[in-house]
Amino acid sequence: MEFFNSALGKNISFVRPAYFIISGFIGIPNIKYYYVFLFFVYVVSVLGNTAVMAVIYLDHNLRAPKYIVVFNLALVDLFGSSALVPKLLDIFLFDHRSIPYNDCLTFLFFCYTCLSMQTLNLVALCYDRLIAIIFPLHYQLKVTHRFMFSLIASFWVLVITLVLTAVGFLTRLSFCKSVVINSYFCDHGQIYKLACNDRSPSFGLGMSLPVLLLWLPLMFILFSYLYIAYALSKVATVQERVKAFKTCTAHLSLVAIYFIPILITFTLSSKIHPNGRIINLSLTSVFPPMLNPIIYVLQTQEIKESVKKLFKIRKQHKIMAKKANIK
Repeated sequence: MEFFNSALGKNISFVRPAYFIISGFIGIPNIKYYYVFLFFVYVVSVLGNTAVMAVIYLDHNLRAPKYIVVFNLALVDLFGSSALVPKLLDIFLFDHRSIPYNDCLTFLFFCYTCLSMQTLNLVALCYDRLIAIIFPLHYQLKVTHRFMFSLIASFWVLVITLVLTAVGFLTRLSFCKSVVINSYFCDHGQIYKLACNDRSPSFGLGMSLPVLLLWLPLMFILFSYLYIAYALSKVATVQERVKAFKTCTAHLSLVAIYFIPILITFTLSSKIHPNGRIINLSLTSVFPPMLNPIIYVLQTQEIKESVKKLFKIRKQHKIMAKKANIK
């Protein structure tokens, strides 16, 4: 972060606290039951996303370009859950609410990076469905392995650059008053609001990040599906429309699970109690990683067939091993 500080001059010093305090879920009755629930969600997320990655890696039939995105989504969900939930449980369940300054910024970086990559993965999957339905004859040319790898890599570079910039701007802030963060993790917006010097760069980036990494991806997805719906309305038979729509159900489910709680929280933020808002946002962070692998396994025919095949092969191996032991 020396670049951000040297840009202001060598003689400028910043008041950096030794630690921040995460206020989180203070005052919520029976909150320990919620922590047990979060632990259950985390375990399911780890198992589910690990299983999806293993299935895609082991089955050579799942080497279509879109499964590069599905694998990356599972990887991001796994990293995101592992970055957030264990630390969240450590902070609140074991009452370790103080978190060192550098650890807090690191915590922020990993949480924001993974949450942002979730939305961009949904954009990549939406593009895949858009080309498959609107330009089916050109799908093999437009959606290639190289293109998908390049798209995902560019998303990673974009997100890491933006989040690192946000963290860099935070290192230029002085904290001479409160160090209590009114959130369940090291939230960028809640941190820069505590600063007592000029925080306009952080404020500007704080306003830009949701637009770039949340609302623009959502607009792209919505307009893409409006275009898909218009294209399907021109299809001659109902059966063809239904068949094409079924290929989008898994992705639409992921979009609904991720964006609807966020839209409700931001739309009704003035009417929601602060504790309710914190719980809702925390569920938005941990629920999609748990549900994403379940949805893809249940709604994607190729993955279902692959899972059945892998279980069948494993069962056959057990039977053969049992016979060998009998002999």
